[in-house]
Formats: sequence, structure tokens, C-alpha cells
Amino acid sequence: MMTPTEYPVGWDDELNTEARTGLLEFNAGHYFEQHEHLETAWRAETRPVRVMYQGILQIGLACLQIERNNWVGAVKMFRRGLPHLRPLPAICQGVNLAALSTVAEAIHAEILDLGPERLSEFDQRRFPKIEFTE
Repeated sequence: MMTPTEYPVGWDDELNTEARTGLLEFNAGHYFEQHEHLETAWRAETRPVRVMYQGILQIGLACLQIERNNWVGAVKMFRRGLPHLRPLPAICQGVNLAALSTVAEAIHAEILDLGPERLSEFDQRRFPKIEFTE
């Protein structure tokens, strides 16, 4: 069943500087640093669109946990982050969330299949990248 799309206040605004910095850190594979920037952006944003920052932050932390071969931590972060992104529009604040979500959902399913014993078999070159539309 598809989640109905929600358009939270702020969805069509530009990213703030702190969030953009976090997303660039995400794309560079600096998952701890992306967390710091996105958490700052999330705390500063009072509008409902803040869930996007939280969701992306948690997807990044899932990638960090995969790098650390922590299957439980990765699964936990995917299960926290993906639900924040599912109801958002495909493009939110100039970010292609549809593309990010598709890749993140596939990675989540794959690591569930691999299980903790085989997590190291996951090809980390397949980590998602944030695509900007502007």
C-alpha cells in the first residue's frame, strides 16, 4: 500500500545552508559529519518539513553503521529514517527524495536478507547520493 503524499509547510522552500552542508557531507560519505549538520538544521527548523532532515540524517547513520559492520544499528536507523521520508513529496526543498528513498529502501531490504553474519558482503559503493534538482 502506498503512503499518501504529504506536503509539509516548507516543502517548496530552498534548503537552508546548514542542511545543504549536511547533504554535501552525506554525498562525500562523511556520515558522522552529515549527522552533525543535519541535526543542527533539524533543531533550527520549526516547520513540519524538518522531518526530511531527520530522515536523511538517519539514512546517513545507517550507512555509517554498515561501514562499521553493525547490522543491528543499520537496520535500526533505516527503520527510523525511512518512515520520515515515505510520505514526503518526490522533490522536497530541491532534493530528489524519490531517488534517495528508492535506493535506501533497496539497501534496507538487502541488508535484511544478508543478516548480521554477511553484512560485510554489501557493496558500500552503492550507498545513496543526494540528487539536487536546482
